[in-house]
Amino acid sequence: MRHAVAPTEHVGNNSFTVTDLIKICTHCERLSKKDLGVRIPRPLGNGPSRFIPEKEILQVSKVDTRTQSIFEDAFAALGRLDNISLVMGFHPQYLESFLRTQHYLLQMDGPLSLHYRHYIGIMATARHQCSYLVNLHVNDFLQVGGDPKWLNGLDGAPQKLQHLGELNKILAHRPWLLTKEHIEHLLKAEEHSWSLAELIHAVVLLTHYHSLASFTFGCGITPEIHCDGGHTFRPPSLSQYCVCDIANGNSHANHYDDLLGNQELSGEVEVLMEKMKQLQECRDEEEASQEEMATRFEREKTESMLVVTAEDEECVPSRDVSRHFEDPSYGYKDFSRRGEHVPTFRVQDYSWEDHGFSLVNRLYPDVGQMLDEKFQMAYNLTYNTMATHKDVDTSMLRRAVWNYIHCMFGIRYDDYDYGEINQLLDRSFKIYIKTMVCSPEKTTKRMYESFWRQFQHSEKVHVNLLLMEARMQAELLYALRAITRYMT
Repeated sequence: MRHAVAPTEHVGNNSFTVTDLIKICTHCERLSKKDLGVRIPRPLGNGPSRFIPEKEILQVSKVDTRTQSIFEDAFAALGRLDNISLVMGFHPQYLESFLRTQHYLLQMDGPLSLHYRHYIGIMATARHQCSYLVNLHVNDFLQVGGDPKWLNGLDGAPQKLQHLGELNKILAHRPWLLTKEHIEHLLKAEEHSWSLAELIHAVVLLTHYHSLASFTFGCGITPEIHCDGGHTFRPPSLSQYCVCDIANGNSHANHYDDLLGNQELSGEVEVLMEKMKQLQECRDEEEASQEEMATRFEREKTESMLVVTAEDEECVPSRDVSRHFEDPSYGYKDFSRRGEHVPTFRVQDYSWEDHGFSLVNRLYPDVGQMLDEKFQMAYNLTYNTMATHKDVDTSMLRRAVWNYIHCMFGIRYDDYDYGEINQLLDRSFKIYIKTMVCSPEKTTKRMYESFWRQFQHSEKVHVNLLLMEARMQAELLYALRAITRYMT
């Protein structure tokens, strides 16, 4: 494998690496630079996540040598270690697969040029108003020689990328509406047409970044200190700390869980485990008919549309983000509000394993294999624990989460009893799942804290990995089916 070559024209970039800023420290040096007019930034947040205590995230790399090694490799390759990787570090096996896949999509030989790849990343993440990821790829886009004029708005980008806007919109919010006509429009656009290989690369990038935006919001990821929105030059109010100490995350802020809430919910885990046991016993005793299974799926699909995603009515994107996509009012919410029906997509007719995998691997070699490993890693990842309980088989719970997300997108597995979902996923969990998957920009800390109150943060991050990968696979299934129909 070779690294793709960036265009020869380079655009200057003044972005800092983490070490440029973090290694300033001593009270004396700060004072000595004061006379020179040097302003020292400090982070706006406490750690990589607004939802997870910083000490828990940082502790992972200290005690797990594999995680530390992965972090070092990532920093060596990119010159930075982003907060997404730090949070994913709770699960080093998955993180390794994720970083390998993302590196291949962005850096290695492929159908699309480097600046196109980053611009597509901007388009995809802007669709969910994820300024964190947008800013990250704006910097990368410029570093690989991208034209700054494209950043003024989608209408300043080439027609070829503008044509991708409709696919971006549909995949992000209502992938079941994608047809072979959408694919034909992109492949037969005369001088602005896409090749099949380019389109596969673009589809994988769009789905990757739609789902990564979900993870970013779902885990409350904060911008790094050197990024837009990640720092301030306003002096802190805590007189006992040096500004540099705080900039380096050495504050002594206390992070405690809501112990009272946990006491009130004592037994939550045991109740869930008992339900899992009862469902397993029911499976062993009797099996529902295919007609009953189909009815339960349709019932769950209809109910999932009625789950409210957030308290606020509108979330208006800023101009900085909305200029990178069209039709900002288009979303999952207006679709469900009008009571429209999601058609059923039967996995038995078109699946990732039997159809999508081979199509991707044929047109974009090795990527199908990498995606498959990443899907399997997220789906099968287990430590056989639930909160403080050990030796627990969590496969039933993981499958319920995965299948509920696919159900929201109309995807049905004929061999799954959808009646299990209501038994295992309570209302607060469903609200979190639907918000994080369908309208991630509306995810709040209260939503994150309201489900699985007794579980560890690492377990909630695992849930977010499941949600992210299930969403990506759902979008891919619709896109690849449409491409297959066009080809046949």
